[in-house]
Amino acid sequence: MNSYLWIKLIHIISATVLFGTGMGTAFFMLKAYLSKNEEAFSLTTRNVVMADWMFTTPAVIIQLATGLWLTAKLNIDFESSWFMAVIGLFVLVGFCWVPVVWIQVRIRDLMANGAKRDDYRGLMRAWIALGIPAFCSVLVIFYLMVSKAGAYD
Repeated sequence: MNSYLWIKLIHIISATVLFGTGMGTAFFMLKAYLSKNEEAFSLTTRNVVMADWMFTTPAVIIQLATGLWLTAKLNIDFESSWFMAVIGLFVLVGFCWVPVVWIQVRIRDLMANGAKRDDYRGLMRAWIALGIPAFCSVLVIFYLMVSKAGAYD
């Protein structure tokens, strides 16, 4: 297999890890929060923070590196509407994800110090509000990856 196929495979696997981990951790954190079970939510939040550092962070780095390499290899202009849309959405997702990670760490720490639901309710609302545009943006990025719409304008 040539280098292009290896990098493309790594790019696809890291996209799968990124999306799957994001959806999975969001689902479990939201379900634990809605359960109103403080112990379950505390444990889930600790695990979500750990999963973000173990899986999401490396996948983001790999996505950026392999995506830039593939863009160059496919002779897609870095000034094309496709690239501008992809990189713009990638940055938007990052601007949502960084505060989400901070919120998760903050909730984890609050709960470790005995916080109750009222102490982190606002943080969870912000977490949800940031997750929605991030999730939708990732779906659009997937569409652009598959369609390459605007890549060769």
